[in-house]
Amino acid sequence: MPSPTVTPVSTGTRTSVFPFDHDHGVPARTLAEVLGGKGAGLAEMTTALRLPVPPGFTITVDTCRRYLEQGWPGELDALVEDHTAALGHTLGRRLGDPGDPLLLAVRSGAPRSMPGMLDTVLNLGLNDETVEGLARVSDDERFAWDCYRRFVRMYATTVLGTAAEALGPEAPADDVTALREEIARVRTVVDIPQDPFAQLRAAIEAVFRSCGSERARAYAQREKLTGTLATAVNVQAMVFGNRGGESGTGVVFTRDPATGEARRYGDYLPCAQGEDVVSGTARTQTIDTLGTELPAVWNQLDDVLGTLEHHYADICDVEFTLEQGRLWVLQTRVGKRSAVAAVRAAVQMAEEPDSPLTREQAVERVGAEIRATARQAVLAAAATQQRGDAIAEGLGASPGRVTGKAVFSSEEAADADDDEEIVLIRPETSPEDVPGMAVSVGVITGTGGLVSHAAVVARGWGLPAVVGVEALVIDGGGARTSDGLHTIAPGDLVTLDGTTGEVWLGGDPAEAAGSPLDDEAVLAEHLPELAQLESWAADR
Repeated sequence: MPSPTVTPVSTGTRTSVFPFDHDHGVPARTLAEVLGGKGAGLAEMTTALRLPVPPGFTITVDTCRRYLEQGWPGELDALVEDHTAALGHTLGRRLGDPGDPLLLAVRSGAPRSMPGMLDTVLNLGLNDETVEGLARVSDDERFAWDCYRRFVRMYATTVLGTAAEALGPEAPADDVTALREEIARVRTVVDIPQDPFAQLRAAIEAVFRSCGSERARAYAQREKLTGTLATAVNVQAMVFGNRGGESGTGVVFTRDPATGEARRYGDYLPCAQGEDVVSGTARTQTIDTLGTELPAVWNQLDDVLGTLEHHYADICDVEFTLEQGRLWVLQTRVGKRSAVAAVRAAVQMAEEPDSPLTREQAVERVGAEIRATARQAVLAAAATQQRGDAIAEGLGASPGRVTGKAVFSSEEAADADDDEEIVLIRPETSPEDVPGMAVSVGVITGTGGLVSHAAVVARGWGLPAVVGVEALVIDGGGARTSDGLHTIAPGDLVTLDGTTGEVWLGGDPAEAAGSPLDDEAVLAEHLPELAQLESWAADR
């Protein structure tokens, strides 16, 4: 049966909705100002690359601007209903159908990447009837009630603004009775509508409103983004990494965003959904695990990564989900990387025989300021060979070595004197901590992986970071090592190395080394690509 035709509307009132497969007449990747970065990527992967992307539609950036200026556009309800109906027709499911429900993911997508700063709602469309239908069609009651629990908690915190602490503890994902009880308890705290279209409208509004959040404003200020913040909204069919069997989710970079090395880099988490990976709360596995456990899926993903890097001629950051062995690509964008990675990757790509990146483009991409930063980073790393005894080690998530006074909350960081260098130490770093990160010289987290929000934001800002330091027990009042031998109190001096993942109590143990180094010899050994890039720049 052919899908019904839904014509995207652009009315002069700046309200537009486009399915991912819409033919814009120009490459979708060039339309970030219209579709947002995520929407442009989804449309490009759908139309130009034919990658396995769950279908959906994008509400444009201008529609968000109109909402922020004038409130909910009158025609938007009908547009969203029409596009949702067309999406359901394509998939053979319907939003709100108690027999076989269509479930949706509602995600932001600003014109410029703001990882973790704007809101997301997953598993939308579940209610007391549709959860039973999902359990029947999936033949998995645990999976259905886990999705419902995820939805009510995310809706409560994201859409209704309820503090997570007010919702109580999370039940084990494999205990259906406990999941039912948790959902019932949450619904005594907050009023979550049973009407899926009411859920959808409220979720879209929540994503629009998140442009004005403190974390979004702090990120925009640090990134020097000017003008009114606005975002597109992407409404997409759910795929389920928490379904069991060969299911999971992950985020992977086509090259190492810390060093620029030509190797896949990222995190994978079996039986999980995307927010579990990027939130920093879960103990993730490295992406190499996927190749060991599911080699056929890994080979397919590796091909996708190669296709995307060649198409964009850049390091790409890719979010994916496996649902019972089937690969789905949920997002791609040009990845945030360190200055060293920018230099190494640009030169290597420009030298690859089949790469579309030219030497001239490499020089334009990696300007003099980035080259100078990379030079300083390599020389600083070489000067820290005398490392002393670290009190703990985690994952080096963003390169660099810094020393500062320990603070244990974003509020403490914001209250510090402007001339005081501080290190933010958190059990897990959420997007709410971005204002604190913005005034810190380094970040340490007890949990989280290489692609958690903390790691991605830190790399984008050139902020040294060590994540997943499991040997540190961190709370709001301080930290201690699990062996009880060391404690870190507020105001104590700490040093971290975002390359090696080491943490020291006190000042930098390498400062006393003081051995003179031959800068050019160090650069030739550790980043020879810099000299090549400088030569190309001089020849222009």
